[in-house]
Amino acid sequence: MVALARSPVAAAPTGRRAGYILGGLAVAFLLFDVVGKLLSMEPVLASLPPLGWDPALAPVLGAVQAVGLVLYLVPRTSVLGAVLLTGYLGGAVATHVRVGNPLVSHILFPVYVAILLWAALCLLRPEVRRVLVPFLP
Repeated sequence: MVALARSPVAAAPTGRRAGYILGGLAVAFLLFDVVGKLLSMEPVLASLPPLGWDPALAPVLGAVQAVGLVLYLVPRTSVLGAVLLTGYLGGAVATHVRVGNPLVSHILFPVYVAILLWAALCLLRPEVRRVLVPFLP
């Protein structure tokens, strides 16, 4: 999982725990999605054509997502991984908007996952928190 960076200001134990929980939820969802795509599971393949995607691209999409996830899990590259996953999830939002899926359950779900990723980083990495939320200590 995302480890604490070596910095003079360490996260409080409660914040650290919350960061691991939030990050763990996002990682669990993304890992479930990656495995389904890399193994070309039938429900995943069946869900792609209505979204306008060729089912043959499932392993490629899974690999791209897996790279972002691995980068997120490595402490030195966690911010880069979060940026790449945010872009990937933004593509999912655009896809759901294009086909007219429901707002809360489909369009915003990738946004919820991205918020979990960044909230975890903010709780675990004081330097990320200082950049993203400069008015908080």
